[in-house]
Amino acid sequence: MATKKLPVTRDKIVSMYMNFRLENNDKPKSVYQFAKSNGFEETEFYSFFASIENVEKEVFKIFLEKTVDLIQKDSNYEEYDMKTKMLSFYFTFFELLSANRSYVVLSLKENKNQLKNLMQLSALRTSFKNYVSEIISDDIRIKIEKLQEIQEKAIQETAWIQFLLTMKFWLDDESPAFEKTDIYIEKSVKLSFELMNIAPIDSLIDFGKFIFKEKIQTTK
Repeated sequence: MATKKLPVTRDKIVSMYMNFRLENNDKPKSVYQFAKSNGFEETEFYSFFASIENVEKEVFKIFLEKTVDLIQKDSNYEEYDMKTKMLSFYFTFFELLSANRSYVVLSLKENKNQLKNLMQLSALRTSFKNYVSEIISDDIRIKIEKLQEIQEKAIQETAWIQFLLTMKFWLDDESPAFEKTDIYIEKSVKLSFELMNIAPIDSLIDFGKFIFKEKIQTTK
């Protein structure tokens, strides 16, 4: 009796791709080669991805999706403040990275041109910024409607830069169980929330209103 062929899924293609990279120490030369070596049709690949490069980007996006899924299973998650949610995200994400370290190091240190390596993180960047936007708490949001979007984007971009710096630290971390990365995460996240103080921004807005008012009065 013939064995029923299991359907190809997005996650399976990503898993196959990671295994291919590790086993061959190289990328597939083409979608055809990749599909044939894994026993499925090229057309099945294109049902999920337009190119091999898209699969590379999806790997890190899936790491984020799995991270969010795991931390949200905690019954206390919704009660956490933004700082605690961020710490939970970081520790879980880097546990997943550590479990797949061989692939991550291979892919992110592949090119001497760091920009090419970072292009793999474009989908991760979008998903990460969306996650940050979702967990921004009301006490951090700027109450002035016109500046709220600008401030949220600033928080997202700052968080992304911090995230990249943490990944760089982790890639270079040679401590047992990457314990130095854990310390780095605690200290960097704590510092970022200490710096995320809206009082100076409120003062700047107030000063701006004063200057505007004075300007109007002097032109009358």
